[in-house]
Amino acid sequence: MNKFAIALISATLFASCTATAEQSSPDKQHPAGTLLVGNKGEDTLSFIDLETGREVARRDTGKNPHEVAISPDGRLAAIVSYGAEHIDIFDIAAREKIETIALTPNKSPHGIAWLDDGRIIASTEGSDSIAIVSPPTGETQTRTVSQISTGQKGSHMVVVTPDKSRAFVSNMQSGTVSVLDLIKSSKITDLPAGTEPEGIAITPDGKTVWVADRRGDSLRVFDANTLEELAVLKTGKFPIRVAISPDGKTAVTSNYADGALGLFDVATREPKGEIKISGTPQAGQVTILFSPDGTRLYAAETGLNRIAEIDMVEEKLIGRLAGGTNGDGLGIAGTIATSKTD
Repeated sequence: MNKFAIALISATLFASCTATAEQSSPDKQHPAGTLLVGNKGEDTLSFIDLETGREVARRDTGKNPHEVAISPDGRLAAIVSYGAEHIDIFDIAAREKIETIALTPNKSPHGIAWLDDGRIIASTEGSDSIAIVSPPTGETQTRTVSQISTGQKGSHMVVVTPDKSRAFVSNMQSGTVSVLDLIKSSKITDLPAGTEPEGIAITPDGKTVWVADRRGDSLRVFDANTLEELAVLKTGKFPIRVAISPDGKTAVTSNYADGALGLFDVATREPKGEIKISGTPQAGQVTILFSPDGTRLYAAETGLNRIAEIDMVEEKLIGRLAGGTNGDGLGIAGTIATSKTD
């Protein structure tokens, strides 16, 4: 074996050991539960054990899976198939697909929310609408699908108020946020929201809606009741997502072009720092998700096929988890009985 080959093998082994250590350092206390990752580059869903940092299963989905939602009881996961116009339902403990819900005539589902009354709501940007899926009823456990039109282009992400009376939908190509009445099944209005609004989040108390204008490098805050625009905040470059901490105190933007997270105080609506993750757009940092207790935040580095894990108490990157190709949509389920690793 020549010197070059030996050096190459040594470097590979070192990199492998370094990656393993980063993912599962023994001095890091990891939360229990399962992280689910929609791998849009290979049409699969990854199941990652958060305590060990190991992927324990990977299952096929429909074409081009995106966002993930967890059922109110934590047993099931729903993932949209952007290229197949349906929602797949997985049993998290069994790690198996148990149902596929067709959304036609609604097209290109992307954002998703699973309400505590059992309804599933998906933004369907190919048909400028949201699709509303009922809980299964009757002996045949039948679901019905209805829709509300946004009348806007690029209806990409959706959030719902805690009282389930309103949905807010970011419309990327129209530069608006649609406000929909879920009780009357009608549109209330469209709010101007910058150049290309995409990321959207609502505070746990349902009082304010935060919208990331990715082209405008800004974060807009709206009163969820009066619909008044309360603030326009400068962000890092290309804020593609926004998330609110479970305690409602912190808003976080996922800044794609910076490879960083922007932090904002929800009460004062003022910036309060930044957490550098990769520092480069090559990471393809997109979806961000808080753990249920708010102590961790997970950021999908879609371009590098990995998930960054951030300690939100110390506000620093603590490791990365390996997933599938172009992992993007994220969901977290609590501790549940699981089958053996496969």
